[in-house]
Amino acid sequence: MEISAAGRLEVRITTADVGKRVSVRSLIEHGPSGEKFTDTVGVLTSWDNGVLRITKKSGESVRIAESALVAGKIVPSAPARRRGPAASYEELARVSARAWRPVESERLGEWELRAAEGFTRRANSVLPLGDPGVPLDDALTAVRRWYAARGLPAYVQTATGAEGAQEPLCAELERRGWVREVTAELWTGPLAPVADLGGEPSGVVLSREADEAWLARYRRKGVGEVALRVLGSGPSVWFATVPGDDAPAAIGRCVVDGRWAGFAAVEVDPARRRRGLATAVMAALARRALDEGASAAWLQVEDDNAGARALYGRMGFAVHHAYHHHRAPESSAPAGEGAP
Repeated sequence: MEISAAGRLEVRITTADVGKRVSVRSLIEHGPSGEKFTDTVGVLTSWDNGVLRITKKSGESVRIAESALVAGKIVPSAPARRRGPAASYEELARVSARAWRPVESERLGEWELRAAEGFTRRANSVLPLGDPGVPLDDALTAVRRWYAARGLPAYVQTATGAEGAQEPLCAELERRGWVREVTAELWTGPLAPVADLGGEPSGVVLSREADEAWLARYRRKGVGEVALRVLGSGPSVWFATVPGDDAPAAIGRCVVDGRWAGFAAVEVDPARRRRGLATAVMAALARRALDEGASAAWLQVEDDNAGARALYGRMGFAVHHAYHHHRAPESSAPAGEGAP
C-alpha cells in the first residue's frame, strides 16, 4: 500500500488507471475475526458510478465501492518470474492452440472460432487474440450464431494473470451475462530437468498414433473420429504408453512445437499410482522433445487436481497464467462434455 510521508495510507489510483494492474485496500463491514480491511490485486477493468471492478488472476471479478477505498496503487503488470522460461501470454496461447486443433475453424477479424463436435471446450471455443474487427456486441452475436448453427454452446476462452492477458474482456463478458466455467492454469518449466527425472528409459513405448491400447486408458471414453483428429493434431505429436495387463498402466501425450513441448493426457491406472509412472512417461516424452530441439515445456492443469499440481511443482513447473471458458447466457453445456 502507498503510505505518505506523514504515515497515512493514500489512494493513488484514479479512473484514468482503468486497464492497469493495481493493488487496493478497502473497508469491509463484516470481516472474519473482526477484520476491517481486505486487499485486492488485479486489473482495474472499470470504474463507473462510484464502483471499481477489479479482475483478479483467478478470473474472479470483484466490485468495490469507491467510498470503501482506504489505499491503492499501480503495481507492475507482470511480476518478475523466479523460474521457468520467459514467454508472453500470446506466444503460449498460440502454441497451446496449435497443439489441440479443431476440425473446423473460421476467422472473425483476429478471433478464431473453433469447433470439433463438442469434444472439449478448448476445441469448441473462440480464441480471441486481438480485435474481432467489429464492435464487441456484434462479435458476440456472430459467435452465438456460429455455434448455434453447429448445435454447440457458445464459449469464449479467456486468460488472466499474465501481461497481455484478457482481464478487460473477462469483465465485459461478465457484464453481458456470460458465465465463467472451468478455470484452469497453464504452467511452464524448463524441459531438460523433466527428461532427467526418469533415469534410463524403461518400459515406456512411444508412438506417433494413439492406438487402441492407449485409448483404453484415456479417461474420455467412446472417442470417435473427430476426437482422434484433435488428439493427433499439432506440429509433432507423440504418444507414450506403459504397457499393462488389460489396459496400459500409464499414458501421456506431447506436442513439440519449436522450443516448446506441451504435455497432456498424462494418466495412470488408479491401482498403480504413486509408483513413478507419470514421471517416467513425461521423462520419456521430454527426451524425445529434446532430440527435436525443444528446450521449454508447458502443460495445463485444473484447479482441483491437487495430485497433478504437486507432481508438476516438483518437476520445476510454475503457473504462468489462468485460463477460463465463458459460456453465453442462453447456452447450455451438453452432458458429458468433460474438462476443458
